[in-house]
Amino acid sequence: MTGYSKRLAHDVERWVGQGLIDRATGAAMLRDAEANDRRSFSFGFILMMMAALLLSAALLLVIASNWEAIPRLARVAVLFALIFAGYVGGALSKMRGYDAFAEAAWLIAAAAFGGGIALIGQMYHLAGDEETAILIWCAGTALAAILLRSGTLTIGAAAIAAAWLFTEGFDIWGRSVVPLAYPLAAAALWLVSLWTRSTAARHLLVLSLIAYAMMLAVDRDVTFVASCLAVVSLILLAASALAGPVVERLVRLDGRLPLHALLGFLTGAAMLQAEHTDNKAMLVVAALVVFAVIAATVYLLGRDSRGLRWLAYLGFAFELCFVYVATVGTMLGTAGLLLAVGLVLAIAAFLIIRIERRMKTEPA
Repeated sequence: MTGYSKRLAHDVERWVGQGLIDRATGAAMLRDAEANDRRSFSFGFILMMMAALLLSAALLLVIASNWEAIPRLARVAVLFALIFAGYVGGALSKMRGYDAFAEAAWLIAAAAFGGGIALIGQMYHLAGDEETAILIWCAGTALAAILLRSGTLTIGAAAIAAAWLFTEGFDIWGRSVVPLAYPLAAAALWLVSLWTRSTAARHLLVLSLIAYAMMLAVDRDVTFVASCLAVVSLILLAASALAGPVVERLVRLDGRLPLHALLGFLTGAAMLQAEHTDNKAMLVVAALVVFAVIAATVYLLGRDSRGLRWLAYLGFAFELCFVYVATVGTMLGTAGLLLAVGLVLAIAAFLIIRIERRMKTEPA
């Protein structure tokens, strides 16, 4: 039984005791929750995916070793056989209800496809670069995900796209260029994830977009890009607070859009402050804005998300440390800032406590 099912069991027991539901309804709710937990989370499924990843890594290493002892045609035939066996065997396993075997076979087939691209280019010295090969691998994996409606392959395609982003942006192949087309690729994969119902792929895409903004800021204009990231994140936070259910139906992130939005805002604010450390007045204003956003986020959106609260607390602590380090040497100014923030937070805490007490005492 997972954490959600355990919490639901306690809630059901309390609801039955209060007469809100009868025991038969509570038992039916628990059975449904446990059945869905088994379908969505399985230790055996995780082990199967780990085994598939290890086999895929072994396959790619064998291909990278450039097995000269085997004739070229035989090497290509082996790879095509692996691709065919992986996809067809996975489909047959899926039809028989062996979902874990199916996803693992598809993952190995996708790895064989990427290895085949590298091997053919290596053997026949085809023109092109590594980034293009990664893009073709990503597109092929995404197409397979669409045809097979595989969440695992969707995650794989998103991971390959992120790998393409980092190889382009961090001078892996000797030329550092942040690809401006990455948001379009992420948007296409987002649509694929909606079709394959892969929430994990959407989380990975959001995190990669935040990383993309950081890379673009360093490569182009820190102030402009970081400001855009912070503003867009604020808009998403406001939308989540004002129209949470509507936004969730659009993005389908299991209610974790505020967590990503807060991370994006804190990232943008940190880049802005790091870029303008010499402007003490701007640092103070930015710190007050960050503290206000953190407090509003916790109050409006943090009740049902422990992860969001922890991120807010970490952001608050980081901001305090940053302001202290940035203004060291002007201890009086730092003390004044801390005093002002402390007073504001104390007043906000008093008001929040009063409001929460009044909400608890209101009749149901």
